[in-house]
Amino acid sequence: MTRNILIVIADGEHARFVRPAENHALHTVDAFDSTMAHLQNSDLGDDAPGASFHSGSSVHHALNPRHDRHHVEMEKFSRLVANHINEQYRGCDGMVVFAPSHTLASILGHLAPGIRDRVVGTDHKDLVKVPDSALMPHMAPFRLKLGL
Repeated sequence: MTRNILIVIADGEHARFVRPAENHALHTVDAFDSTMAHLQNSDLGDDAPGASFHSGSSVHHALNPRHDRHHVEMEKFSRLVANHINEQYRGCDGMVVFAPSHTLASILGHLAPGIRDRVVGTDHKDLVKVPDSALMPHMAPFRLKLGL
């Protein structure tokens, strides 16, 4: 009997959902990209930082923005990935998540408690550009836990 296993591969802009077939070959079954990933800060709503000046001088100093809009969009995308898992893959038996550190923490933090319990492994690798045929070596630490 084949277990219902999910492999999530994501970064702040791309997400892929991979499953093993009967022959244990890995295949992408679902994927999506952020619509905001390649926009400039000005397109995301930020212009150049504001400026201030001292009353005794005519010199202006740039103010740093309070937050980076790209970081905010990456956080929103991570939440979208977690919500997609919560809705579409809640019946999985086991899950492994590959994502860079910040994205990984955000995805795991937004998973529903019952689904979070099914995560059998995580790795901070960015594998979004790795083809399905080359993923199995990265799965080696998790193969026993997943029954692959």
